[in-house]
Amino acid sequence: MTDIVEDLKWRGLVAQSTDEDALRKAFADGPVTVYAGFDPTAASLHVGHLTIVLTLRRLQQAGHRPIALVGGATGLIGDPKPSAERQLNEASTVLDWTGRIRTQLSAFLDFDGDGPTTAVMANNYDWTQGLDAISLLRDLGKHFSINQMLARDTVKSRLGGEGMSYTEFSYVILQSNDYLELYRRHGCTLQIGGSDQWGNITAGLDLIRRVTGNQPHGQAHGLTTNLLVKSDGTKFGKTEGGAVWLDPELTTPYAFYQFWLNSDDRDVSRYLRIFSFRSHEEIEELERESAERPAGRAAQRALAEELTTLVHGADQCAAAVEASRALFGQGDLAALDAPTVASAVAELPSAKVDALPTVVDALVATELVASKSAARRAIKEGGAYVNNTKVTDEDAVLTDADLLHGRWVLLRRGKRNLGALELG
Repeated sequence: MTDIVEDLKWRGLVAQSTDEDALRKAFADGPVTVYAGFDPTAASLHVGHLTIVLTLRRLQQAGHRPIALVGGATGLIGDPKPSAERQLNEASTVLDWTGRIRTQLSAFLDFDGDGPTTAVMANNYDWTQGLDAISLLRDLGKHFSINQMLARDTVKSRLGGEGMSYTEFSYVILQSNDYLELYRRHGCTLQIGGSDQWGNITAGLDLIRRVTGNQPHGQAHGLTTNLLVKSDGTKFGKTEGGAVWLDPELTTPYAFYQFWLNSDDRDVSRYLRIFSFRSHEEIEELERESAERPAGRAAQRALAEELTTLVHGADQCAAAVEASRALFGQGDLAALDAPTVASAVAELPSAKVDALPTVVDALVATELVASKSAARRAIKEGGAYVNNTKVTDEDAVLTDADLLHGRWVLLRRGKRNLGALELG
């Protein structure tokens, strides 16, 4: 599709736009320089950030120039949350996180060369560190209306509770200044972000207009994407273990793969459109296949493999796929290396033992059954497995030969209920 705005709308990505017709014309006249900001409030980006990161990637592929802005300065403050004040992190910690996030972002965009669509990496600390208090108040603060700042949804919700510090109240000024600086330095005329950033984006547009009169780069624009919520009402990107991170040290490639593989049937079509780089026709075919044969989970598998490859590479994706197959009896568990088994086991209900118990006790310990009688019944009915081998003896005892890498035993009840026992 040549019209990038229509493509974004087809994908369900457009929540708000300052002037859709003008933005459409700007894209057609292109290339447009577009930026999105990422504050280092943790050591890694998480899957929730992918909506914006991959939108930048789409825009670059459509012939526009992305700027990935890491908030080395704004990360020292933190964008105000609707609920409570953020805890300020040490400057050294924010500096470390800034470097980590810059590295992560560099994997998604093309920074090679010096062409009109070559991506730019920026850090707002570069222009904020020299901003003194008088300049902040005199050159920037005079352009902000207290009435408008108080009317922001986040501010209103906080003022109705425990209040808000002046530090967080001033965040909008710093982010608006980022847009102004990128407009001046790089001719950036579009900022994108989640729909919760609409107030910050429009404040930046207003600052550009007041300070520059929209000269010399013309009208600046803002566009927000919809915030994702699961069909069951829970927050996207969260699991029982917490956030799903892009850093493999925080969320293993196997767990990352499983997150997408376990997508609800009600959500997977939206996820495909938002995150996949397949053509519209390919996505619609996956949607049809999933609607006709939901048990096949074709859409989930396609999405999990595409995103795991994009974030972690083809080798890690292949290992995650093989581990997933092996855990459910479709591959060789013994062929999996220790790190892959460890990452897979970490996602399962598990129990740690000092000595190997009976299979009955192991099934109870991993909570795959509620009682010993239920465990014996599962074995009798042919529904209990140790390392994908069916157990037929109700009195069977686990031995060292059952240990994977001398440490783990995989247990399964039925087709999909898994647990793990760890010795040590």
